[in-house]
Amino acid sequence: MDYLDLVAESRTLDDSACRLQLRVAVLADVATQHLRPLLQVLFARRGARAEIYEAGFDTADAEVLDPGSGLYRFKPDIIVFLSGSEAAKISLYAAHDRSAFVTGAVGRITGLWENVRSNCEARVIQANFVLPSERAFGNYELKVSHSTGSLFAELNARIIEAAREAGHVLLCDLDHLAAEIGRRNWADETLWHLSKGLCRLDYLPLVAQALVDVAMAAQGRIIKCVVLDLDNTLWGGVIGDDGLAGIELGDLDAGEAFVALQRFLKELKRRGVILAVVSKNEEAAALAPFREHPDMVLREDDIAVFIANWDNKVDNIRRVQEVLNIGFDSMMFLDDNPFERGLVRDLLPEIVVPELPEDPALFLRAIGDRGLFETASYSSNDAERVAQYRDEGSRERMRAGFTNIDDYLRSLGMTARLERFKPFNLPRIAQLIQRSNQFNLTTRRHGEAACAAMMDDPAVVPLTVNLADKFGDYGLISVVILVRQDASLEIETYLMSCRVLKRGVEQFVMNHIFAYAARAGVERVIGRHVATVKNAMVSGFYAEFGFQKLGDDGNGTVTWGLAPSLYTPRPAFMASQTMEL
Repeated sequence: MDYLDLVAESRTLDDSACRLQLRVAVLADVATQHLRPLLQVLFARRGARAEIYEAGFDTADAEVLDPGSGLYRFKPDIIVFLSGSEAAKISLYAAHDRSAFVTGAVGRITGLWENVRSNCEARVIQANFVLPSERAFGNYELKVSHSTGSLFAELNARIIEAAREAGHVLLCDLDHLAAEIGRRNWADETLWHLSKGLCRLDYLPLVAQALVDVAMAAQGRIIKCVVLDLDNTLWGGVIGDDGLAGIELGDLDAGEAFVALQRFLKELKRRGVILAVVSKNEEAAALAPFREHPDMVLREDDIAVFIANWDNKVDNIRRVQEVLNIGFDSMMFLDDNPFERGLVRDLLPEIVVPELPEDPALFLRAIGDRGLFETASYSSNDAERVAQYRDEGSRERMRAGFTNIDDYLRSLGMTARLERFKPFNLPRIAQLIQRSNQFNLTTRRHGEAACAAMMDDPAVVPLTVNLADKFGDYGLISVVILVRQDASLEIETYLMSCRVLKRGVEQFVMNHIFAYAARAGVERVIGRHVATVKNAMVSGFYAEFGFQKLGDDGNGTVTWGLAPSLYTPRPAFMASQTMEL
């Protein structure tokens, strides 16, 4: 993350192998020429080839307000708004009415967001302002409502509040970065006066990395599961040797550090990150602290998949991945043992494996300040994820008792509900669209605002699928967007959570798509598979339903079609609660 090293790397960068293509526009009232090469290198390290559009200095208003501007011709996936605190201070100092400064600034910023939403489907990343280090009132600064410090703090708070209401807007917390470094060290006044630099060049890589982390989270590249070792990771000592009373856990010495780590992991679980355990232990001994130790923060029901045996951890992690049905690149592995970390890095290179220090008091710092847990969405359904995955473990155990898959599916007592988008579900819909990569035919990324607009478009049939069975409720697990185009019905988006693969949901949905197509009188249903590095599993999806290949553009997009009269309904072993489409 050294600035000069990154610039040198950018000169010989070959990102042609990156499968993800991103178009990123940067609009700023600070100089961005030093930022561009850093962004390209850091995106490439995450597997994305980034084409960068640099708007002219301080031209955000002109670019955003003009529908024919170079910004919109560029067709960005991401638009970054960067504002320097020095420029904002100049405006503040020149203001005749300081009480109107914050309202005016927030109004301008949110106005830009609204114009972006009206003219394109790009996600917005809005950076907040770094609070000034100088204080005219000293420690009394925040008690004076019209002081510079108070107004900047209010400005940031108002931006955050507005972003919560704007589904297409994400935040980049520059003030947090500057506070970690020290605001006085962050700023480079000389660089600002000479070239309008945002901060010291030493710290510009941190800005670039933060922007890349947020942008990649918006593309669904997030940590979904943390796989945990136990001995000397969640507690001090070895449970099999030291016993329940002998492990370090509690409010004394190193025990407090392990409690702090567990508290953070509990917060991740509340956010919707799945927790799993793989431990070289006897299962009864490994479970004892979760069930009996009074200072354990994590309990057995916080863990979605619990594996304790003497097999190697790579094989056990593979078992966790099979149960959860998520990509290895969505998983993180925490283990105090350097050998185990090295083994997992070598044999499962997609998994994120942080280097844990010897001192457990530093574990949190090692995993908490690297942008590892970025996310681009949150909904109430996230908090239910662990319970849903624990239910999946019960289904897997039950499946082992059946020799016929149809009998097993019938035994689940499944109920599916297909219905149009509802306002209540928009956060979950947008989240599923952003995060789904494997069972996703086109990987088109629609934000919450775009999804809301579809609800009122007569040419669009935007659908969700909910699924439940006797073990529990999966919740909203699929999004299908149909678009009427003359005599055709196009499946514009088709994605599904991999948790429900081979349950019959695909057959259930396709039956209803063709039933709707027949009622609508269309001549043909059109579907496309846009190949990505992750969605090869659905390359034959349309062929399985009898679609005929209509075209192949040679760049990974294959078009399929089938007349409603030629479609044969498939068996789906579930009761239907489908609403009128």
